[in-house]
Amino acid sequence: MTHLKHLFSPIQIGTMNAKNRLLMSAMSINFGVDDKGNVTEQLTEYFVARAKGGTGMMLVGGGAVHPTGLELPHLPTLWDDECIPALIKMTDAVRPYGSKFGMQLMHGGRQSYHDNKVAPSPLPAEAVVKGIPRELSISEIHELAAAFGDSARRCKEAGFDFIEIHGAHGYLINQFLAKNSNKRQDEYGGSFENRTRFLLELFRDIKDKTGADFPVGIRINGNDYIKDGWSLEEALELAVILEREGADYLHISAGVYGSSELTIPSMYVDHGCFVHLADAVKKEVSVPVATVGRIKSPELADRIIREGKADVVAMGRSFLADPELANKAASGDLSQIRPCIGCCLGCIHNVLQLEPGACVVNPDVGREYQLKETDEAEDSKKILVIGAGPAGLGAARMASVRGHKVIVCDERGDVGGLARLAAIPPGRSEIMDIVNFLKNEMDRLKVEVRLNVELTREFIESVSPDAVILATGSLPEMPIIKGLFQTEMTLCMVTDVLEGKSLTGDKVIVIGGNQAGLVLADFLAEKGKQVVVLNRKKHFAEEMSSNDRFYLRERLKQDHVKLFKQVSVKKFLPDGAIFRSGGEEVVLEGFDTVVISEKMTSIRKSAELFKGTDIPVHVVGDAKSPRIIMHALSEGEEIGRIV
Repeated sequence: MTHLKHLFSPIQIGTMNAKNRLLMSAMSINFGVDDKGNVTEQLTEYFVARAKGGTGMMLVGGGAVHPTGLELPHLPTLWDDECIPALIKMTDAVRPYGSKFGMQLMHGGRQSYHDNKVAPSPLPAEAVVKGIPRELSISEIHELAAAFGDSARRCKEAGFDFIEIHGAHGYLINQFLAKNSNKRQDEYGGSFENRTRFLLELFRDIKDKTGADFPVGIRINGNDYIKDGWSLEEALELAVILEREGADYLHISAGVYGSSELTIPSMYVDHGCFVHLADAVKKEVSVPVATVGRIKSPELADRIIREGKADVVAMGRSFLADPELANKAASGDLSQIRPCIGCCLGCIHNVLQLEPGACVVNPDVGREYQLKETDEAEDSKKILVIGAGPAGLGAARMASVRGHKVIVCDERGDVGGLARLAAIPPGRSEIMDIVNFLKNEMDRLKVEVRLNVELTREFIESVSPDAVILATGSLPEMPIIKGLFQTEMTLCMVTDVLEGKSLTGDKVIVIGGNQAGLVLADFLAEKGKQVVVLNRKKHFAEEMSSNDRFYLRERLKQDHVKLFKQVSVKKFLPDGAIFRSGGEEVVLEGFDTVVISEKMTSIRKSAELFKGTDIPVHVVGDAKSPRIIMHALSEGEEIGRIV
């Protein structure tokens, strides 16, 4: 293999030899355990799919070592020997595929979603999780250190190849390490030596109970990115100590709940955003170093290793998006890798809402045990898909995979639908990655795509389909607001502005604080326009993930953009508007453009072409009702499975 030869070279980690340097990082996926916290077939098959896909190393996320440290309600529990039989079934199922399989040991500390939280000091988490934890006593600290060791022993008995200690991301170990969360005055607080004591004690306990030959890695932050948090200088000092203590690898990440750089960054953040931290650590130690942080391209991963910045590249969301990522990359089929688009919506957003983890671009996440194979259609049909947006292309792909002859048509001259427009504003271009993947799939599967098609009965008759999938999307709906149609300002729709069909002046009022309205404001502000967003709802961009919205809101904290919520518009003026927000009346004057970005309405007029015929019509995506891309794509693929 000449391409990606660095990424796909084997690596020795302690006594373990991995076939490549791709690590599926631990993710708290929040599904696949029973009421007792034992892993089930659902979680097992989720990992089997990724082991089959050629991943070199994988980690089960969020293995809780103690009842007080269960971060989320549906994660594996490791505090009792009763967990071992189910874990043995999981490791036995994964082993035939050659992926080295590990468990990440963690305690959530103050960042746990329950009412019995404990921490080094009685300080609440900086963000996300509410409630003040109880301060741990010395004896409880010793008990927790032993709990890590006991849990590691159970993992070894269950057949795992290695374990990783989670000492990052603001969880319990990181809370001991950082000054802002550890205010203790005893031997576990204050000095660097004292703040690192808990980690070193539990590490030694693990080694005592698993033996020197069992590989143990440690994940630490290179930087907490928060005031008085753990710093890179401290990480470098600790790395040397951990190597001396016998750590088999170091996994360098960043961020805590409430940090200025999020642990799971969205599409606004550069790829490889934390690599410099691993690079700095690697210069200080000789054990393998893993890096992470918005790495989704195998080519970038290969370059990181080639340039000596890390020895292992960890990816999380990319393996959610495509379990076959490693095999496809190894064979050179990069265009066939289903890409993570960095939206954070199905994965971390779901999990923080205490819902099962999912993926916007891969509806199969969490359903692998139900969908082990794609069933071929009993009878091959001719399927006409009307609409070449994500829902239509997703339906076409799945129907074609099942053996149907599929024709996709669209009245427009390009594919992608509204996703193509959503990718235009600053920082949003990766949305087109899923469109391009689906477009490539149409070529690979030899699906005929006809663009600029006028939909007529004659056209339908010429195709003569056995079934139709209607995925014609949606368009903005014009609101009824007093004086809107009498104003002298230019009135246009968000889609027309993004597409370049309508030009705005220099001072713009955007009606609507949804995702489309906010990214439009960013789009216009970058062009030097002055923008005011009038949101008639209580919250902004509710359809975005909190992580993605965080970066967008930070971008909008500029002089060119003003945001108002819970707006009640009294009337429009010739050059502005009068409205109430926050109990105050506001008058806008001197504006030249109003852009509408509120509700969307479904486009279903093509359904009339099939009245009086016996052709079954399946309506999906926005054509059924306006929805986010995750639901549209999922619905499209589901129709493709059953049509």
